[in-house]
Amino acid sequence: MPTFDLAVTPLRDLNQALHDIAPGDNDLQFDVVNPRGHHAVASGVHAPVSIDIHGSVGYYCGGMNEEAVITVHGSAGPGVAENMMSGRITIKGDASQYAGATGCGGLLVIEGNASSRCGISMKGIDIVVRGNIGHMSAFMAQAGNLVVLGDAGEALGDSLYEARIFVRGKVESLGADCIEKEMRSEHIELLAALLAKAGISDVRPEEFSRYGSSRKLYNFNVDNAEAY
Repeated sequence: MPTFDLAVTPLRDLNQALHDIAPGDNDLQFDVVNPRGHHAVASGVHAPVSIDIHGSVGYYCGGMNEEAVITVHGSAGPGVAENMMSGRITIKGDASQYAGATGCGGLLVIEGNASSRCGISMKGIDIVVRGNIGHMSAFMAQAGNLVVLGDAGEALGDSLYEARIFVRGKVESLGADCIEKEMRSEHIELLAALLAKAGISDVRPEEFSRYGSSRKLYNFNVDNAEAY
């Protein structure tokens, strides 16, 4: 198993090694030690590899991830999993602002709390947060699922499109065009599958509330002009 110590090895060498992986390569497990808050660790990976990062990272860890399974044994700075395409990223600690922003696919699991704008403009990614999320989360979220086991801050789902939001705790306030919706059987099944995929078995999907778009903002109607 290749091990990269970022206390002595340049970050560029790690990312280059990850980008050079070719089909049929045998080294598909990587250990990264002493990340020391480096930015863009394991960004742009497009191979089915497993990467364990032992410590906290800075901005944009795992950005544009495709196929890789990345685990951060610490916390992550802003923009973790930004524009993620597939694979899985797990943050064992907390995540800073705009986690999972513009993500198109894959699964992001945050075992701690997530700061403001979690899932902003998400486009198909699934995000599961064990703790709380900050204000303006799921702003302009277009597709995918945001699951929050804790509480949500102000203006949740502002200007939401068709992403689904599930919150187990309290919501400080809803953003423009975001409303609470009925939790039907198909949503219970979907949420149960997401929780299982995230390795969460100590809560029940029936304990969550569902939020989504009222579809009045992004479909123009002159009667709603003041809300635009």
